[in-house]
Formats: sequence, structure tokens, C-alpha cells
Amino acid sequence: MVKIVFIDHGGAQRTVNAKVGGSVMQAAVSNGVPGIDADCGGSCSCATCHVFVNEAWRSVVGEVNPTEDAMLSMSADRKENSRLSCQIKVTEELDGFIVTTPEFQY
Repeated sequence: MVKIVFIDHGGAQRTVNAKVGGSVMQAAVSNGVPGIDADCGGSCSCATCHVFVNEAWRSVVGEVNPTEDAMLSMSADRKENSRLSCQIKVTEELDGFIVTTPEFQY
């Protein structure tokens, strides 16, 4: 298990335990993290698990893939550090990972 820190748009912080091999989205849903709707269940066919990756972690999680990029294009508040949490796999290297949820999911 690794720890992932979710910060909501208002600054409230919640740290959860995440299983290695799962996704950041699964960790959020399993732990009742507000702000992650995950309407498609992690199949990368919506953008309702949108998060902003803390700058210190961007190189660790890697680049956006083309399908994810297409889904993120539907988000009105997309930023350079936007990712879909369903596409971020939990690894040992993500212990302490920090993401912020947007005010709204689309």
C-alpha cells in the first residue's frame, strides 16, 4: 500500500491508502474521496476523474496518452498538469503522491 494525498479545490486534504497495481481513481472511489465521480468506472471514456497532478510528481506519472488527451479536451478547466486518475497506475514510486481535484467534473 502507498499513501496518496487528495486535495479538493477548497484546500481540504485527505490521505488514503492505495493498492499497488490499481489506479489512483480506484483508490479515490474505494475511499470515498469527494470530487472523483468516475462515471465510466475507469475505462477512459469520460473525464469525471480529472485531477491536477502536483508539479513535483509530473515526471513520475508520465505523459498523457492519446485517448486520455481526447477525454481531457472535454474538460473546461484543463491545465498543463491535468490527468485522468483512472490512467495513473499506483506504483511503489507513488508513495506520497499529491493531486488536486477540480471544483467540478464534466
